[in-house]
Amino acid sequence: MIEMYVDSTTLSATDELLAPVREQLTAMEGRLRESLSGQHQALTAATEHLLDSGGKRVRPAVALLSAGLFAADRDHAVSLAAAVEMLHTATLVHDDLIDRALLRRGIPTLNAKWSPDATVLTGDYLFARAASFAAQTESVRVMNIFAETLMVIVNGEIRQKFANEATLSREGYFQRIHAKTASMFALAAEAGAVLGATSETAIRSMRRYGRETGMAFQIVDDVLDFIGSADRIGKPVGSDLQQGLLTLPALHYIEANPHDPDVAALLNGHQSDRQVRERLLQSIRASDAIEASLAKARDYVASAKSALSAATAGEHLHTLHAIADYVVEREF
Repeated sequence: MIEMYVDSTTLSATDELLAPVREQLTAMEGRLRESLSGQHQALTAATEHLLDSGGKRVRPAVALLSAGLFAADRDHAVSLAAAVEMLHTATLVHDDLIDRALLRRGIPTLNAKWSPDATVLTGDYLFARAASFAAQTESVRVMNIFAETLMVIVNGEIRQKFANEATLSREGYFQRIHAKTASMFALAAEAGAVLGATSETAIRSMRRYGRETGMAFQIVDDVLDFIGSADRIGKPVGSDLQQGLLTLPALHYIEANPHDPDVAALLNGHQSDRQVRERLLQSIRASDAIEASLAKARDYVASAKSALSAATAGEHLHTLHAIADYVVEREF
């Protein structure tokens, strides 16, 4: 039996944070589980394993809060939340296979247990289930936003696959994390507003809130890869460097220290050299690259919160503000 990694501090913090939509999140969980009936036993077991892996459900919460802010139909909002969470889960399955990651959230990934073929097919199935949930919103516009987001995510993965990391700029990094993470937060916030049949101005503002929050979320995740602990982040520290993936802290350090021999070694493809990697980890931690990256994340959070300036005050708005703050205030 696989033991699940659960960070009780993080879970208690997010449980309190998401209390205003806890009932709807519970309904979403039930809908996700109900969708498992009638499929192959191995596929059911794999999906349950993924759903039980300790995710914080922040993305579907954003969808529910956005929908609630504009008084959208509750059942349609729960379907949207299920679509967002299942889409997120599907992308993780494919990401872990592409990255050859063996741990996520402290437990073995699906590709650590299954063949690549079975893993790809499971991810494909989850994408289809996510699309089915999106259709249950009975909104053609939501389904279009869902499809466009999936195209952005896949295009971003292809772009990263063929990218030359040695020439990656900050602009390229921001494009990458928009595709990887921010686009899904934008989907959640925008589609929730669409279900509420609000104004186009409000819909654009919610999309901006989601995008900016997602950008901050990914930057902080990338920072945690340098300064977190394996127990806390649920995967080995320095995983990005090991894969030769340049994130914002690394880019800050490289720009400030172009003549560091370890930088040259990394850019020449020697990221598998453990000594080079360890020295770079220590150097980046000791530099101002971490604080500079966190400052950028805070800028995105400020922009996200400013996008909500015209929204009606209340519990949903307060929680959306709190989620944006949580993104950069997570314990390190």
